[in-house]
Amino acid sequence: MRLEGILLDKDGTLIDFDATWGPAAYQTMLSLSAGDRDRLEGLMRVSHFVESEMRFLPSSPLIAGSSALYGPDWADVLGRPAGQGFYTEMDELFAYWGLRSLSPIHDPAGVLDRLKGQGLRLGIATNDAELSAKAQAEVLGLAPYLDYIAGYDSGFGSKPDPGMVLGFADACGLAPGSVALVGDSLHDLHAARAAGSLAIAVLTGPLREAARPDVEPHADYVIASIADLPDLAAALRATEGAIASALASP
Repeated sequence: MRLEGILLDKDGTLIDFDATWGPAAYQTMLSLSAGDRDRLEGLMRVSHFVESEMRFLPSSPLIAGSSALYGPDWADVLGRPAGQGFYTEMDELFAYWGLRSLSPIHDPAGVLDRLKGQGLRLGIATNDAELSAKAQAEVLGLAPYLDYIAGYDSGFGSKPDPGMVLGFADACGLAPGSVALVGDSLHDLHAARAAGSLAIAVLTGPLREAARPDVEPHADYVIASIADLPDLAAALRATEGAIASALASP
């Protein structure tokens, strides 16, 4: 089936996860702990956060999960009730600080411009909050290229469930099989597989090249970064076009 749409993960795909969310998470934890060092250390512990390096360990639930996933642990450390009100407060703090440390990978706007020039429909699917995703897309100059943005709180569920992918296909009037999901984590690849879409892995997540053995068995294609995506998309579309022409020939 001809490739007609590309859905992109955000963190680790379009933006550098550690450079963006390390400082943002630390500021969020500082704010919520309100000067209480024991609570700050508790938040860092359950987040698998290395304060001296301003980064997360690969085991951190924040790398691929939403605030609804790790929020209960944060609430427990802070002695606050878990629930949507608290998660929204977390999301708003993360969104605020995330904009201040926003670090793109390569040139996301240039990549999306090239993809849009191929006639592709484009979207973002992230386990970040929709508000944060839209704000970051706007700052990076991506909004004009996007047909769809979904976060964990947009009503489609979180990855690895396929809801965001199916929502993108439906919003753009595309068959799921004509859509590719591009991301750095197994959550992304599993979401693509569950939706019946193409799974493309990028090696720009926290583990970089070391992630290859884990993602390769679950991906249709593995590329170094989004910089390689326009050429891959063009090759895939050319191949499908040639196959379609051959099938149509008498």
